Amino acid sequence: MAWNDPGRNRNPWGNRPDKGAADLDEALRNLQKKIAGMFGGGNRGGEGGGGGDAAMRSFGVGTIVLVLLAIWAATGLYKVDAAERAVVTRFGQYVATTEPGLRWHMPWPIESRQIVNVESVEGFSDQTRMLTSDENLVDINIAVQYRRAEPVAYAFNVRDPEATLNEVSESAIREVVGRNTLDFVLEAGRQEITAKTRELIQRTLDSYKTGIEVTTVNLQGVSVPEQVQTSQRDAIKAREDKERLALEAQAYSNDILPKAKGSAARLLADSQAYKARIVADAEGEASRFSQLREAYERAPAVTRQRLYLETMEEVLGSTNKVLVDTKGSGNMVYIPLDKLTERRVPTLTLDEQRQVPATAAAAASAAQRAAPATEEPAATVETRRERGTR
Repeated sequence: MAWNDPGRNRNPWGNRPDKGAADLDEALRNLQKKIAGMFGGGNRGGEGGGGGDAAMRSFGVGTIVLVLLAIWAATGLYKVDAAERAVVTRFGQYVATTEPGLRWHMPWPIESRQIVNVESVEGFSDQTRMLTSDENLVDINIAVQYRRAEPVAYAFNVRDPEATLNEVSESAIREVVGRNTLDFVLEAGRQEITAKTRELIQRTLDSYKTGIEVTTVNLQGVSVPEQVQTSQRDAIKAREDKERLALEAQAYSNDILPKAKGSAARLLADSQAYKARIVADAEGEASRFSQLREAYERAPAVTRQRLYLETMEEVLGSTNKVLVDTKGSGNMVYIPLDKLTERRVPTLTLDEQRQVPATAAAAASAAQRAAPATEEPAATVETRRERGTR
């Protein structure tokens, strides 16, 4: 039969037994009394309904306080990952650095925490324009990667560590590039520039105690501004021409100087050799004259005759004339004049040619002195010797 048939109760919920409802209400009241008793709000001296109402009010306030305390305490729970460190402060003062795991601290406003990732590597890039040491403009695109190595220093020593790192990086790259030429920056000096820039950035950050460690510094782009590229090419070409001409001049100098030095050394050696030869010839002539004088003193007539013959041989030996003495002989003499005239005069050196006139003059003088002596009779020579003896 349906619940809404005529003659039946149309409310299906009205059939619940009243006893069960009363038991539930009683259980709730007993629970409230126990909780209120814990906070000192139970019935006193068997008071009636007024005491129950007070217990209910005490139960409501205590419950709210407990719930709020539980919520406040729950906000102190936090989790630190393996790559993180938590910096805990109490009323703004550093207390401790917590390791990875589930941690709890006294919630705000008593204590607070700052989670710092000490292993993740982050980076940024910056593009700027600067001057090189040879006063040329260059655009530099630098990329810096870093990590937060010291969480306490990172959290307290600098207000904005990332902004500080950005400014320090720009200042460092300007200083390093400003000490080098454009060719060095564009070509072979990139690795050296990045190494020096990283060292300078890290040294500056350590002096500020930022707690940041720079891992890498890269030059992503190095170029000359478009506005000055034409002038830059002209300047580079002029510098290359200058270097080329300087090298050519150096090569010419390297070619000429050794030759000049060699010629000077050769002339000096020739002059020294000429000096030594002249001195030796003079000493030889002096020694020969001394020996000739000694020979003349021992045998004057023979010596004069030998000097005359040697001198005539030396003077007439280079001529193409033939002298024949046929006096006192009736024989016909056949002489091959054609063969005698074909004999060539030996080639003389410059020094020998210079000595020929002096030798000829000496020979002529000796011949003049020796000729009369040869024609003089032997009796006259003996007479003179006797006179000299007397």
